[in-house]
Amino acid sequence: MSDQSKLPPVEVSWFSALCDDDYEFLGVPDEQLRSSYEHCRDIVLGAERGGFDNILLPSGYQLGIDTIAFAGGIAPLISRIRLLVAVRCGEMWPPQLARQIATLDRMLGGRLTINIISSELPGQPMESGPRYRRCVEVMRILRTLLDSESLAIDGEFYKVKLEPPRVGTVSRRCPPMYFGGLSDDAREAAAEGCDVYLMWPDTLDNVKAIIDDLSARAARRGRKLRFGYRVHVVVRETES
Repeated sequence: MSDQSKLPPVEVSWFSALCDDDYEFLGVPDEQLRSSYEHCRDIVLGAERGGFDNILLPSGYQLGIDTIAFAGGIAPLISRIRLLVAVRCGEMWPPQLARQIATLDRMLGGRLTINIISSELPGQPMESGPRYRRCVEVMRILRTLLDSESLAIDGEFYKVKLEPPRVGTVSRRCPPMYFGGLSDDAREAAAEGCDVYLMWPDTLDNVKAIIDDLSARAARRGRKLRFGYRVHVVVRETES
């Protein structure tokens, strides 16, 4: 048996351009590729036909169509691929978001994953430290309710006592939460609450250092993270 056959399986995912950035030439807007339901639907269907395991549906207040609404619209059209639905923590009431996530997971037959974004409320800027602390509370609320457990949180941002929604996920567990961010605040939040930490292109040494750092931060909390690596593929006839 080769060493490669002993490696764990790798999730290979794609990206649907809900945020107006799937252009032929980087930084050059193209009206034919602007974010729309039809354009992004075709990307998701193409990714499923192409055999990808998952597809990120990004979220941005000013940049494109709504992620949750799009996920609900595309769910009946796919049968195998998972959806990595980006949710902006600052824009939604977490218990209601938990119910939306559970509903989407039901529509997908249990194939939902979540990309947590530590966002502000549009028009209300928030400094990094409190924004990430709020994000940790949101992840705790989501995990508790989506694990079908009673919630009692007396936090800095949320003080909620609530039973889980009647409609839960297919597994009755919280879908995996993906998270990215390189600041110290972001790393602490990731170690505290996420399941998969996403990284960007870097040298092998720097990637190893990030994995070691996040693994150590998670271990101090009795947790273990998985890791993802996201890149942009630039295809041209020649390197020049």
